Amino acid sequence: MPTPAHTSVHALRAHLAARLHGAARAWLDQALVEAAAHPGMHGPISIWELRLAEAGRRCGPEYADAARVLILHAARADTGALGRVYFQGTAAERRAVLHALPHLVPGPDAVPLVEDALRTNDTRLLAAAVGPYAARHLAPHHWRHAVLKCLFTGVPVAEVADLDRRARADAELARMLGDYAAERTAAGRPVPEDLHRVLTLTDPTATPPAPAAERGPRGTDGTDGKES
Repeated sequence: MPTPAHTSVHALRAHLAARLHGAARAWLDQALVEAAAHPGMHGPISIWELRLAEAGRRCGPEYADAARVLILHAARADTGALGRVYFQGTAAERRAVLHALPHLVPGPDAVPLVEDALRTNDTRLLAAAVGPYAARHLAPHHWRHAVLKCLFTGVPVAEVADLDRRARADAELARMLGDYAAERTAAGRPVPEDLHRVLTLTDPTATPPAPAAERGPRGTDGTDGKES
């Protein structure tokens, strides 16, 4: 399943149309018609918000994120509507909001939603938070800490959109990575392999920290590179 934040709405629709059948396909088609007919927020809850809550059951977990993004797009959800869904919704609905941001919010107005997601330890939410919207709009200080949060929690840095461009020649990020590597080494913990990759991006001439095998055995607490 393609990542919804990195895939055009047209391509998402085509992908689901080719894979959903019968009742699931009919449900999604109807949900999109309803969302387009009643866009925006209406009272305590809009019809399309109800459909967001049903998407996992109707389309299955594999396709629920994409279905929710399509519904949000059809409803032309603005920053206020996205915020309501994010703060009142389930973890899955919050993730869908983050995936929908690059499709719906052209400017930085929704950055507070990304910043909130980055304060969690939900790795799926974190992966959604470091998508294309964060790459375009997150301030350097917060973006650097987002990269470190991925390293702390074990979210692959491959999830960080536009990592090569934003990390390039970032001396402050290199300093933060070096400090983090030194702290883990001093504690007898392995340095995440992803740190070596990001450090190299900050300065292609840098010498990455020695691999874990060259630094001796793992710590006695049995950690594997993820923060608890």
